[in-house]
Amino acid sequence: MVAMAIHRRSARKDGPFVAINCGAIPETLLESELFGHEKGSFTGAHVQRKGRIELATGGTLFLDEIGELPALLQVKLLRFLQEQRIERVGGRQEIQVDSRVIAATSVDLKKAIIDGRFREDLFYRLAVVVISLPPLRERDNDILLLAQDFLRRNAAKTGKEGLAFSQEALRALGDHPWPGNIRELENRVKRAVIMAERKRLSVEDLELSSLGVAAHGASLKEAREAVEREMVQRALRKHGGKIAPAAVELGISRPTFYELMEKLGIQRAEREGRAAEPG
Repeated sequence: MVAMAIHRRSARKDGPFVAINCGAIPETLLESELFGHEKGSFTGAHVQRKGRIELATGGTLFLDEIGELPALLQVKLLRFLQEQRIERVGGRQEIQVDSRVIAATSVDLKKAIIDGRFREDLFYRLAVVVISLPPLRERDNDILLLAQDFLRRNAAKTGKEGLAFSQEALRALGDHPWPGNIRELENRVKRAVIMAERKRLSVEDLELSSLGVAAHGASLKEAREAVEREMVQRALRKHGGKIAPAAVELGISRPTFYELMEKLGIQRAEREGRAAEPG
């Protein structure tokens, strides 16, 4: 949403906005998705195809979850950023590309550099201007604003115009710690709109009824951690201990899910297929 806002308020607003999630596409397909390919360059390449980078010429290329980009493609992306030229897979001709590049990540890239998972030169090439987005729970004024926007959009898509949040639902939205940030908020509102049987969305429609109640006397930090722990453990139980589908359930990336497990002291019990806590 921030990348789109930057694009719309820039001199490139009339150009294309092209987005790709680097963590959602298999490594074997990602190079072709980014750089395109020539006809016959590999099995199944029946026609020439432009990649996302080339399609973004004159506009903005948004690389989401850049921290998930494989090492070999990091080298190729760095060359593009330096020279503004690419070669399609199987091609020999260099193609000039003029696009703004915006990248986002939920991974600590400086730690990834130390661990050898991300190139330092690529990091500094990307990090010319850095915008830090705090977790949604630290942006209280944004929660209801975004929730109302998601409600309006999804109600229009499903032909349920006129839906609104009940007062209890508004309070629950404000109290929830949102470990999955905006994606979790969007997913909950979308699901509530689909399932709604009344004009007022309730706490139950948002599935927040058992999550917004903090233990009496607990600090805000303790209450948030209690809710986060409940959600993570429930997602793990539901998906038999598998990280990938559990992360999707909460609307967060796998690295963020692992970080939450580590922060909350949750261990992955492979054989039992359930979440376990030490002690």
